[in-house]
Amino acid sequence: MKLAHTLLYALTAFIIVIAVWQSVIWLGNYPEALLPSPLMVFWGIVSIIQDGTLFTHVQISLFRFFVGYITAVVVAVVLGLLLARTTHIWRVVDPIVQVLRPVAPVAWSPFIVLWFGIGNMPAIVIIFIAAFFPVLLSTVSAVKKIDPTYLKLAENLELSRTSLLWKIIFPASFPYIANGLHIAVGTAWIFLVAGEMIGAQSGLGYLIVDSRNALDLDLVLAGIFFIGVLGLLLDKAIGLFEKWIGRQWGVES
Repeated sequence: MKLAHTLLYALTAFIIVIAVWQSVIWLGNYPEALLPSPLMVFWGIVSIIQDGTLFTHVQISLFRFFVGYITAVVVAVVLGLLLARTTHIWRVVDPIVQVLRPVAPVAWSPFIVLWFGIGNMPAIVIIFIAAFFPVLLSTVSAVKKIDPTYLKLAENLELSRTSLLWKIIFPASFPYIANGLHIAVGTAWIFLVAGEMIGAQSGLGYLIVDSRNALDLDLVLAGIFFIGVLGLLLDKAIGLFEKWIGRQWGVES
């Protein structure tokens, strides 16, 4: 029943967007060359599905995303767990992180393209940078919020440092780390598209740029549509993963 209600609300929202979109075209008297109609975009989507173009671009974009995102999460979580336990080192590292964090990953694109060339690596590196800082900061913050009782219990049990990290600290801090995972999904997916517009010749970002250059605005909107849908699905997937981890550790019922 809950799923049915969710689908109903999603369908209603979709119909409203389509109605507003078509109304803007009619009221503004825009030619389809400037603002393609929903029907025109639909047939554009059908065309790139039939010729396999969409599948190829989506597959490449998802590959780049998962490689960059998973690598960033693993590195950021491990570093965050270690740095949060070494207060003096974190006080040195924190100003560096705070200076680098606000810099948009695409600002590094001239160097990234020079160092890694054209292809998958520039986009993967940009995704890594975009996902790394939110997860790192959320991990450090989460560790610092752990109930001291857990740490005293671990000390009484004489756990090793490795066991302390992975059996006590990580499970206790994961609900807060999950917030960083959600933020990182959004920022990484956004900058994946930006990275593909700069240093790639495939992927959804490249599809938009290539379609724009060819003045195929229906395909530009088709690319934007699939970027939004895939971003939503990725965020939901992270939510399901968070709940699964919570059930394994008894955090959620």
